[in-house]
Amino acid sequence: MNKKTIPVFFTIDENYAPYFSVALASLIDYSNPQHDYTIHVVYQNITEDTKSKLSSLATDNVHIVFTDIEEKIKPIAEKLNHQRSKTHFPISVYFRLFLPSMFPEYDKGIYVDSDTAFNADIAELYNFDLEDKLLGAIKDISISKIAPFIEYIENAVGINGNHYVNSGVLLMNMKKLREINFENHFVYILSKYDFEIVAPDQDYINALCKDQIKYLPLNWNAMPIEGEKGVDNPKLIHYNLFLKPWHYSGIAYEEYFWKYADTSLFKDKIYAEKEAFTDQRKENDHTTMLAMLKQAKDIQQNEVTFKKVFESGTEKRLDI
Repeated sequence: MNKKTIPVFFTIDENYAPYFSVALASLIDYSNPQHDYTIHVVYQNITEDTKSKLSSLATDNVHIVFTDIEEKIKPIAEKLNHQRSKTHFPISVYFRLFLPSMFPEYDKGIYVDSDTAFNADIAELYNFDLEDKLLGAIKDISISKIAPFIEYIENAVGINGNHYVNSGVLLMNMKKLREINFENHFVYILSKYDFEIVAPDQDYINALCKDQIKYLPLNWNAMPIEGEKGVDNPKLIHYNLFLKPWHYSGIAYEEYFWKYADTSLFKDKIYAEKEAFTDQRKENDHTTMLAMLKQAKDIQQNEVTFKKVFESGTEKRLDI
């Protein structure tokens, strides 16, 4: 009997490899022997030792493949780095946007951020019917109660604040994304307009794919929110923004991370990072969040925003 192959994509650099090892170990722990899983690690600047450690986690039905993205992004690296300079996010957040064209052998695939942990078989996520939409994603509840972010989404990105999705977990209609030349459209918009944005790839995904996203259950992108206990039955936990268990104690869902971090080949690095995360660095996080809130308010007044460009008719969203 031929097993179903489930392609799962992660994008990492050397700094995030220890935390990715937790995501990978937990994914493998919940994998179903009746399926084959191909884990594509799309990377920039990781060592051979790191590759070796991550590869050692492979099993009979979970295969790990490494792909260097350096050549792929070279033509627009300068532009991506320019955008990166205006936010606190690394350039690697954009890599997910190139996956459909990089892997033409797949009609469907899953992208997951590396700051995650699994509490269910990812095959369940893969089996959701996209109903011909471009993407399946989960609404971003981490910003749903932050007024400046909601105002930014509606007045700068130009979509309903309740429809804004988090890009950390994406079920991708890779075939259709290729058919509509999503990558070319993204590169064109990126190159033509010097948008100031709060959440780099996420804002592009929401702005370009408006009305072409299928909303998936919240427990497939369960994010810690300060002061809240979290959703029931989390299936995929995403330690979004600043609430990382390797930085802060007492956050929601932290037990799912440490269950696998304590057996990781990168355990020492993870604990060293926790130890090194001083009160000053926590204060820096707070300062960065305040800066993001101010940026979200200021951007709404810019002459060039996603909303103004698309509503003027100068460019079109991917409303197909």
